[in-house]
Amino acid sequence: MEQFHEIDITNCPVASVQKIIRGKWSMVIIYFLYHETLRFSQLKRKMPQVTEANLTKELRMLEQYGLVHREIYREVPPRVEYSLTEIGRKFVPVLEALEQWATEYEQERKML
Repeated sequence: MEQFHEIDITNCPVASVQKIIRGKWSMVIIYFLYHETLRFSQLKRKMPQVTEANLTKELRMLEQYGLVHREIYREVPPRVEYSLTEIGRKFVPVLEALEQWATEYEQERKML
């Protein structure tokens, strides 16, 4: 790993990831969509602490970056489903690694 003071932040891959996954709920949304395609209301029920406005904002941001696909079904009433794109699915091992790290971190913190 390079020294931090030598990294050009504009070309830093970690900074790029942070820009894409900057939303407070982005990783949670990706986690839920990895397991199944969901409608907005289903996703909202899984995340009751998130406002509809914030959930909409995060989904649009993830869609803009190409991690989430929004499928609109032309029926009455209209149905919209969200799923992960192929590149979104490739982020899942990163989430799993973060989950493992978080578990180990919490265990080590309890021992202090």
